[in-house]
Amino acid sequence: MARMHTGKHGKAKSRKPEVEIGKAPEDAKLSKAEIEKIIEDYSKQGMGPEIIGQYLKDKHGVPYIRQIMGKRLVQIMDERKLSRALPADMLNLMKKAVGMRKHLSSNKQDLHNRLRLVRTESKIWRLSKYYKREGTLPKDWKYDPEQAALIIKG
Repeated sequence: MARMHTGKHGKAKSRKPEVEIGKAPEDAKLSKAEIEKIIEDYSKQGMGPEIIGQYLKDKHGVPYIRQIMGKRLVQIMDERKLSRALPADMLNLMKKAVGMRKHLSSNKQDLHNRLRLVRTESKIWRLSKYYKREGTLPKDWKYDPEQAALIIKG
């Protein structure tokens, strides 16, 4: 998208180094089996894929899982039956909506928060349509705020 007050378009682009997918870099410290073991351990501790990826990068020095493993982190978790029932981005949006509903129950006049709740829930509905189409969620799944509060609490 163009800048507002200049005729330029910016210079946004991917900064990832171009490496063959599935071929580990020479300076990789961990093998594929060790990485899978770490992923399994972290997911059994209850961590989501975004946190596992961050831990692998920061604590274990694995820059890009897909370049080493040849698969995405979520695909590895799905193969080992370690993934959650709901996708991580959907869960995060549901947590945000539950928090907003709790806030609105005690602050009924907060119009700004009400608008943000509407926007957040519309994102949830759009994401649910996508995940139903992809087969991640069942076709009859529906977002229900009370049900979401129970899922987040449990």
